[in-house]
Amino acid sequence: MPSERPRRNRRSAAIRELLAETCLTSSHLIYPVFVCEGKSVEEPIKTLPGQSRWSVDLLSKQISEWKKMGLKHYALFPKIEEKLKDPYGKESQNENGLLARTIKTLKDAHPDIVLYGDVALDPYSSDGHDGIVRKNKNGVIEILNDESVELLAKMALKQAEWGADWVAPSDMMDGRIGAIRTLLDQHGYTDTGILAYSAKYASSFYGPFREALDSAPKAGDKKTYQMDPRNHREALREVKLDVNEGADMVMVKPGLPYLDILADIKASVDVPVAVYNVSGEYAMIKFAALAGALDEQAAMMECLISFRRAGADAILTYFAPAAAKFL
Repeated sequence: MPSERPRRNRRSAAIRELLAETCLTSSHLIYPVFVCEGKSVEEPIKTLPGQSRWSVDLLSKQISEWKKMGLKHYALFPKIEEKLKDPYGKESQNENGLLARTIKTLKDAHPDIVLYGDVALDPYSSDGHDGIVRKNKNGVIEILNDESVELLAKMALKQAEWGADWVAPSDMMDGRIGAIRTLLDQHGYTDTGILAYSAKYASSFYGPFREALDSAPKAGDKKTYQMDPRNHREALREVKLDVNEGADMVMVKPGLPYLDILADIKASVDVPVAVYNVSGEYAMIKFAALAGALDEQAAMMECLISFRRAGADAILTYFAPAAAKFL
């Protein structure tokens, strides 16, 4: 006979609830939403079942419903028309552009929500990269770090001026957190937070997102600035650099294949840690559920709990409305 019986602590739902080591609530969730031009527009995204591109008017109405479920945090990703793209992403600083109008409209209609602006050039770039592209003398594509950082800082400042509560640099250029923090502070935006995509890997799980925004690289790949999936210590270095430069929260992206990274980062820094449950992870569960291979709701909750268990303070996830409804 065993001297210890851990099953006694699992013998009823009430006991399991009492002794649960990890909790998940709607307040832990940030919903990434796609925004497009037009009025009364909802464009379903083929590779992201259940997700759409929203015109600002419909998005505002949807947020009224999502707030009832406890969702207060929204990361905005604008789909920029091809004719507005150029090598320097000038549209990202357009005072009358899609993102500017979206932030202003949503903050006017919903002053109680928290908005996160994506800081990267790829949605606005005719090259589809997160920074400025140059070809060297051998015709090989290079991403210019320092020149890109200058533009990214200006982009972040514009988002703060428009009303974003957080700016979220997702570009992985070196030194961009310090440049952004300095420029924000110089212009009086000392309360604007920086959510740094600190450990962002060159992942195969971003495909549906890039389809949703038509933001895939036109040539080359992102492996010279996004992290090598084989590396662990490098993530800790990136995070520490961002924290030292002024990041208020750091993030791991993607989520499920990098739970070890998430846990170690949580143990190594004093700032909050976020994780991005990316489009490919979401799509795997959705398509598997559509094929009858698994229980979507159970798989969704298991994944979200795994992020919390590994140490995530905040989770960016396309499951946010479904999870909030369940919770």
